[in-house]
Amino acid sequence: MIPTPPGAEDHRPAVHLHLEPTPARQRQVRGSGPDRPALLADEFFLIAHDDQTGRPRLHPSAITHGLAAALLGELAAEGRISFDRGHIYVLDHRPPADALQHLILDRLVGEPQHTATRTWLSYLAATAHDEVARRLWQAGKVEPQQQRKFLRTVTVHVPTDMNVAAWSWARLSTKLRQYEDLDAFDLALAGIASSCRLDQFILDGAPYAVGAHLRRLLAAAPQPMRELLADLDTAIGHTVLSHRT
Repeated sequence: MIPTPPGAEDHRPAVHLHLEPTPARQRQVRGSGPDRPALLADEFFLIAHDDQTGRPRLHPSAITHGLAAALLGELAAEGRISFDRGHIYVLDHRPPADALQHLILDRLVGEPQHTATRTWLSYLAATAHDEVARRLWQAGKVEPQQQRKFLRTVTVHVPTDMNVAAWSWARLSTKLRQYEDLDAFDLALAGIASSCRLDQFILDGAPYAVGAHLRRLLAAAPQPMRELLADLDTAIGHTVLSHRT
């Protein structure tokens, strides 16, 4: 276990994000949605890339930091870690069933001297895109394709089913435009998307009140979730500034 910082013994609650799908969540919204990934980083990946071409909708650094946050959110949902005052605390060393979650937890446990959330967001961002893309490919959700771009070859992960790829953002868009509450999973997904400025895509053309509704929901989110999103906001802000200088 990562040692508790001095003076924090009575402050840090042993809580996590509770993002795991509930029985109600497993029913498709409006009864029309396709089967979809039940993993936070997988859903964010699909939202962050065009559902037909697989091309990114954001600057790569915003996508990779969002994916890093989503991977940490998955571990929090499994009760393995929590967030408090800018730090990550390992609550449970037992390996999760998912191989990628297991890998991320091993990294956290193996570096107990590093607890700053922003440090881990930057570290995980370096490999998050390839790791999540591989998990989606293994699940049959995307297919890597080599494409030429500006005299160089890039790998684009094209969705194998456009309806599955579009379902993540369409579900959030519909719920928010109808001023519905979001369960913890969708709230975390919407929060990460908002931090990465993907809310502009999800809510394109929606009245101002819809965005205000999302902000109210995020303001009332569980404390660990708000801690993670605040550190993600800061990390992305610093990344943007570094690209401008």
